Amino acid sequence: MFKYLLLAFTVVPFIELYLLLAIGREVGFWPTVGGVLLTGLVGAWLAKKEGLRVLRRWQESLAQGRMPEEGLVGGVLVLVGGVLLVSPGVLTDVVGLFLLFPPTRKLVAAVVRRRLERRMAAGTLRVTSFQSGPFGGGPFGPTPGNEPFSPHSSRPRMERRPGNETDAEFSED
Repeated sequence: MFKYLLLAFTVVPFIELYLLLAIGREVGFWPTVGGVLLTGLVGAWLAKKEGLRVLRRWQESLAQGRMPEEGLVGGVLVLVGGVLLVSPGVLTDVVGLFLLFPPTRKLVAAVVRRRLERRMAAGTLRVTSFQSGPFGGGPFGPTPGNEPFSPHSSRPRMERRPGNETDAEFSED
């Protein structure tokens, strides 16, 4: 995981800077700035449009009592694509468009789903969650004012106890 974060926060920005400088040399400073701003605006609009489309299809499927065709992975990919399009850069814009375009998003979602299923079958998938918000504390325990439910507390607190886990299986067809 560390190598991916290192790549994302060090190598990718250098590539983006190089590409922006190269484009700026060819077309000029202001057209390059305009292109970055335009892709950010178009990216935000497209991400909103695709996100609402995915959400609407999920709601329709659930209202009809069936599983959504485009699963959770597709929704996460729309979110990632939108973030990449809003961030300045050429490489991130290309990847963001790739993730927001439904046919290519389905291909990427299939690859991600296969990898997740393989890791689940091998038992190497690790999921970490932090309880936060109205039902628990952060990673270091309860937050002040978030004690277990009492008549004087305005909100309940869910408690996790060892041995209170449930195994679940799912499939996305």
